[in-house]
Amino acid sequence: MFELLQRNWHILISQPAPPPKATSDNDVVRFGLLGAAKIAPIALITPARQHPNVIVHAVAARDRGKAAAFAKKYGIGVVHGSYQELLDDPAIDAVYIPLPNGLHFEWALRSLAAGKHVLLEKPSANNAVEAELLFRSPLLLSPPAPILLEAFHYRFQPSWRLFLALLDQPTIQHASVTMTVPALAIPKDDIRFEFALGGGALMDLTYTMDVLRGVYGCEPTECTGCTVRQFPGGDERIDVAYTGSWRFPNGGTGATHGDLQLGLLETLKDPWPTVTVVHRPVAVDGDGSEETRRTRTVKLVNFVWGAIYHRIDIQDEFTIVHKRGDGTEEVVKKRWTKKETRKAHTLREAGIDRHSEKYWMTYKYQLDEFIYRIRTQRGLEETGIGGTGVWVDAEDSIAQARMIDMAYTKAGLPLRPTSTYRPV
Repeated sequence: MFELLQRNWHILISQPAPPPKATSDNDVVRFGLLGAAKIAPIALITPARQHPNVIVHAVAARDRGKAAAFAKKYGIGVVHGSYQELLDDPAIDAVYIPLPNGLHFEWALRSLAAGKHVLLEKPSANNAVEAELLFRSPLLLSPPAPILLEAFHYRFQPSWRLFLALLDQPTIQHASVTMTVPALAIPKDDIRFEFALGGGALMDLTYTMDVLRGVYGCEPTECTGCTVRQFPGGDERIDVAYTGSWRFPNGGTGATHGDLQLGLLETLKDPWPTVTVVHRPVAVDGDGSEETRRTRTVKLVNFVWGAIYHRIDIQDEFTIVHKRGDGTEEVVKKRWTKKETRKAHTLREAGIDRHSEKYWMTYKYQLDEFIYRIRTQRGLEETGIGGTGVWVDAEDSIAQARMIDMAYTKAGLPLRPTSTYRPV
């Protein structure tokens, strides 16, 4: 309990002193923020303070007054009056794009055209057509091309990496993922529910589908069903909650559930984003006449923000089966269950021999990998903990967009609209 309180004190209240910043222009990556979004402080500003080679240099918003107030609050030195003005700033090396979903495609392409590296909030695009145009853009083909990363930050944390190491992907039988948000947290007039801006629960809670892809290590062959809930009297094209079912190449199945308007009492019953994976029985011991079989279930509670709190529950059910000479099997001779709980707040606890701190959030791990790619392109040595092998590449992001499209199609809802913007 003391460790949990101490860790969250560092996360939420008292961050340790940041490291001194590099002074050489080649050593520094200067970020610009496209939009004064609520997610920006936790997703970029705080982890940037923890990295010696990152400076949040500028912010732009459609409302210059809002951008100025944001800059003053977070100590950002430069305010631009438009997104394009920020992209035209030669001092900026990279941009973070936390704009509404429907603006991701256009402003990511505009940023790449300006030669900026792009850390792009998920979902990367409104649909798979946009994702293919973006991630296969000629702007990314000619080295040294800008670096583009879709910000699935949860993938970079130690707890997720340990969880994946505990799975045996070929023998997974079923995986279920759930993520909910209390209705009080998101007003009904929020941009998340605007069709033109790429709104909808499947878009906003896209984590659930990405988790399934990570669990199986491949793409689904089919969305076998998807039902949605909409606001009574609201835009019929917008889903506020969904339940989807999936089939994977090994014959395994998946279930996804997300809700952006869950009742408070229901949320309190099970507040954490959770994934549960059930494996098929596998032989772990035997001499020909008897066989010991194990059926493993692995559950990760809070797959999104593991530094705050998480728990990995492992349950192994063992059975001993006697085999007759004719190949048939007798009833089970013995059953027993072994349970274990694991946690990984650091990389070493996840089996990776690299230093990290228990209070580091997912966003810091993500930023370290992003900066590692930029520094590698510049021919510089690593100064953080990047280079651990975790990344979200172009085809990965395209496949994720296709999965969202599959769900909307199965639900009978239109795909989010494709932007008409194309680079000149």
